[in-house]
Amino acid sequence: MSRKNIAAGNWKMNKNYEEGLELARGLAAKSVGSNALMILATPFIHLKAVGDIIKDASHIHLAAQNCHQNASGAYTGETSLDMLKSVGVSHVILGHSERREYFHESNELLAEKVNAVLEAGLTPIFCCGERLDIREADTHVAYVANQIKESLFHLSEADFGKIIIAYEPIWAIGTGVTASPKQAQDMHREIRQMIAGKYNAATADNCSILYGGSVKPANAVELFGQPDVDGGLVGGASLKADDFCAIYEAF
Repeated sequence: MSRKNIAAGNWKMNKNYEEGLELARGLAAKSVGSNALMILATPFIHLKAVGDIIKDASHIHLAAQNCHQNASGAYTGETSLDMLKSVGVSHVILGHSERREYFHESNELLAEKVNAVLEAGLTPIFCCGERLDIREADTHVAYVANQIKESLFHLSEADFGKIIIAYEPIWAIGTGVTASPKQAQDMHREIRQMIAGKYNAATADNCSILYGGSVKPANAVELFGQPDVDGGLVGGASLKADDFCAIYEAF
């Protein structure tokens, strides 16, 4: 996968069925296709209907917020990749900080999920990032490097080339606090250098690395203007069509 500019909206556990469809219709009507991709990561109940709404908008793609690593079986409450593919999903968010914290997803489990998503022919959006105490201890680069190493660096160069990375400083998610453009750029550059060290410069340069952490219309242009920031994984601001379109148009 070549490097692309991406605005990915993570709706998390928000919007009932009708509200979600209304939001998707608004995004399909308001957004104008460009060289950037828009990705909508909706709750599971919305996936099929939202997929139908955006099917003629080639710049909008559908993502799941999670998946199970096994193909089928007695896993009550879980959703398989075959199920996701059958409703038009093309991307899957893996390792979001909320999944790591609340559901205790380990780097090892995420490696299994990455493998399963790739085997299914879908694109993982792999999240990584540090808590505030780790940032304050100045060990954030090593912490993120370990997340990436344990969950992604077993991949071949070809498979790694299909990954999208989203760096999300946990201290900036839903807090209203945003990493400064320099902080975001510094960490994105570090991640790209990690990839180059494991694979090569071309693989690193082709990897889309998104910033996640209180991205808003007011800061999107400056954040996305950084040389190693290829877009955003957006939470709260993705729940309003006007705001998310403004972020998408920041490219």
